[in-house]
Amino acid sequence: MASEQMNSSAAGGSSTDQIVSALTQAIVSHRLKPGTKLAEQKIATQFGVSRTLVRQALFQLSQHRLIAMEPARGAFVASPSVAEARQVFAVRRMLEAETTRAFVRQVNPKQIKVLQAHVKAEQAALGQDDAGGRSHRTELLGDFHVRMAELMGNQVLAELLGELISRCSLITLMYQSARAAEHSSDEHVQIVKALAAKDEALAVRLMDEHLQHVESNLDFDLRPPADALTAALT
Repeated sequence: MASEQMNSSAAGGSSTDQIVSALTQAIVSHRLKPGTKLAEQKIATQFGVSRTLVRQALFQLSQHRLIAMEPARGAFVASPSVAEARQVFAVRRMLEAETTRAFVRQVNPKQIKVLQAHVKAEQAALGQDDAGGRSHRTELLGDFHVRMAELMGNQVLAELLGELISRCSLITLMYQSARAAEHSSDEHVQIVKALAAKDEALAVRLMDEHLQHVESNLDFDLRPPADALTAALT
């Protein structure tokens, strides 16, 4: 009996994690837009689980600030304010400056090869102009920063950066301007070169300038979109 309860609990946890992962990917890849209502029953039907498990998943996402839970109204993809957007980028600049310093002090050729391969994947994704290609490109550009933390063996830092970058992806979706993303990938190339040269001051400066450029490419006069929950999870 105890074994059955443990298996049931494990299955529930697995289902919750699956829902969290799927919704996170849908939000970060811009398939679910800010303001979208997340209907519990639709999600439960999509995953073949109870609404209780869906609520658990939505609660986790609300803790990561990717969705907002509103009393008597339900759950919605978060719509970060301009003030929140600026605060998120300010935190990223502080955190990633120290990450870059730490990376340079322990960098090795194997780590540089991994980052160079990642940048090549970014460059390849730039040529894909359909929705799927843009989604993949967005993920790669954000993953570059998380990859640095992972290569350092700091999982806590990787998780923190992952959450911040997920929020940045949502902010980018709301306030993105028409400027191309090539600049971000080109700047990643220059950052990797500075890391390979073990030039700490240059690497930190390039990382800070890169994040400032990403923020400056946002148009805070844009009105946030609001779409219905459709086939984003299929």
